[in-house]
Amino acid sequence: VRMRILYIYCHPLPESFHAGIRAKALAALAAADHQVDLLDLYAEKFDPVLSAEERRDYHDLSLNQRTVESYVRRLREADALICQFPVWSFGPPAMLKGWMDRLLMPGVAFDLSNPNMAVPMLQNLKRIAGITTYGRPWWNALLVGNPPKRIMTRYMPRFTGGKARVDYYPLYHMNVATEETRKAFVAKVRAAMTRF
Repeated sequence: VRMRILYIYCHPLPESFHAGIRAKALAALAAADHQVDLLDLYAEKFDPVLSAEERRDYHDLSLNQRTVESYVRRLREADALICQFPVWSFGPPAMLKGWMDRLLMPGVAFDLSNPNMAVPMLQNLKRIAGITTYGRPWWNALLVGNPPKRIMTRYMPRFTGGKARVDYYPLYHMNVATEETRKAFVAKVRAAMTRF
């Protein structure tokens, strides 16, 4: 089934291993005939800072989207969301966290008409995937609760009412990964995107 995919990419270096992963992933998604909206946070100079004014307007549905309207539209038009990012300090980079802070708000990701119960509003998303690299081994991530994995596999699906299928593709201990390990990871991601 052809899908509209919002592919959020978060890495500052064009020569990075992540850039190589992205190239293969996008080629595989295109070959599978998906329509991809690439949101390169650094290239688009996305401002991750939730300003004082935005925080004041956060619960006001008539005002809270005005500074991020185009990003809200792109999120609503998507059938699937893919986030590709390096894990820094056992979390997503500030740029991606800032996208979440500014976009996952009342009237966009959830309805807070009843303050006791947030009703999910991103039912348009049928699939969610995370593609990540960690500098440290998996057990180090486990010791601190693996926040990036929880964000992608538990937190994000909540906005879909738990209906989205979720996949998570991590490469742990990249700091010592051999060329073979890296190639195998890229091949795994490429194959997953071909089947997406």
